[in-house]
Amino acid sequence: MSDKITIQEPKGKLGILTPGMGAVSTTFMAGVLSIRKGLSDPIGSLTQMGTIRLGKRTENRNPLIKDFIPLAPLENVVLGGWDVFEDNAYEAAMHAKVLDKDLLNELKSELEQIKPMKAVFDKNYVKRLEGTHIKTGYANKMELAEALMDDMKKFKEENGCDRLVMVWCGSTEIYIEEGEVHSTLEKLEEGMKNNHPDIAPSMIYAYAAAKMGIPYANGAPNLSCDVDAIVELAKQTGAPIAGKDFKTGQTLMKTILAPGLKARSLGIDGWFSTNILGNRDGEVLDDPDNFKTKEVSKLGVLEQVLEPELHPKLYGNLYHKVRINYYPPRGDDKEGWDNIDIKGWLGYKMQIKVDFLCKDSILAAPLVLDLALFLDLASRAGMKGGIQEWLSFYLKSPQAAKGLKPQHDIFVQLMKLKNTLRYLAGEDLITNLGLDYYD
Repeated sequence: MSDKITIQEPKGKLGILTPGMGAVSTTFMAGVLSIRKGLSDPIGSLTQMGTIRLGKRTENRNPLIKDFIPLAPLENVVLGGWDVFEDNAYEAAMHAKVLDKDLLNELKSELEQIKPMKAVFDKNYVKRLEGTHIKTGYANKMELAEALMDDMKKFKEENGCDRLVMVWCGSTEIYIEEGEVHSTLEKLEEGMKNNHPDIAPSMIYAYAAAKMGIPYANGAPNLSCDVDAIVELAKQTGAPIAGKDFKTGQTLMKTILAPGLKARSLGIDGWFSTNILGNRDGEVLDDPDNFKTKEVSKLGVLEQVLEPELHPKLYGNLYHKVRINYYPPRGDDKEGWDNIDIKGWLGYKMQIKVDFLCKDSILAAPLVLDLALFLDLASRAGMKGGIQEWLSFYLKSPQAAKGLKPQHDIFVQLMKLKNTLRYLAGEDLITNLGLDYYD
């Protein structure tokens, strides 16, 4: 039993701001409004529908997570964001064609009130988008960051918010590797003043949030907050951060299937993955520079789960290929197709075929909510600013401390998340040893 952590109650309003108000963000926003009205259920959200076991199995204590730990209630959530297009949340949601028109029309008056602030955007980082609702006339990236901070202060004041949290829901940017400009806060800030090309818009948002002590999560595979300089800043200001890349379709399936195959010591010779996607994300990823960012995020999953260096006979020669194909007729209905060549007893070969016909934004929307509510919890619980590895459960390429391999096994991630909640509440951590039942 740990000492119970003092957690500030979630009094007042929580503003959830999303850079990017496209398919994912508007599906999230409409979902929150629909759930508040009792029109829909928050399926897919651990914070709203998940339970947590406390104590021994014989105690039968399994409350809902939202009843166990003080999370901000949905009726106190205020929604806002930035976008490169001027459409309000209703217009953007209708354009995205994820949700049923009848549902959106029931929420129309509220969605129309959510109007995007002008975005920080640079076409050099997302070549397939033509942003028109963007911030112009600023001398450098530091001034853009200051403009974002002004936006946040104004949003907080105008909406009577007590706290803010930011979740990146924008597009995948071109591939950038962490470099010298990202190594320290001083170098990053100097680079922003000099418009360094390796500081993409998502990093400007991350900087602005961390500078103000506002929790930040990165739902795309961009570097964003996953650099030493932003971690340094977040620690200084006490801002919890989490990244990167929402774990939704195909990668979700990999982190479910691969741990199971590894648990049974079944070998894998090859894993071929292809995606068909027709929404704005698919269009952006049709550019090779942007696809490279996503590819790196997707490819790292199997290596970390399977640990081929520890199991060379099982996974040492694994061939892993990932493809994304832009196919406009499919819209937000993504298809993830996997062929897995496995081997069993005496090396005999077998195959697994997976065809996941999913809705990309439907899977991502509850992750936006959970990350926002848990990051707000971390802030109110006084958890150290910086990386929140316990939120790896939601992310394809989880952020971890330098030199520490991230956990990709979704079952290990879930145990880490729930044990963190138990720790905050002063409950016993669950090890699942269970020998005491038989003593």
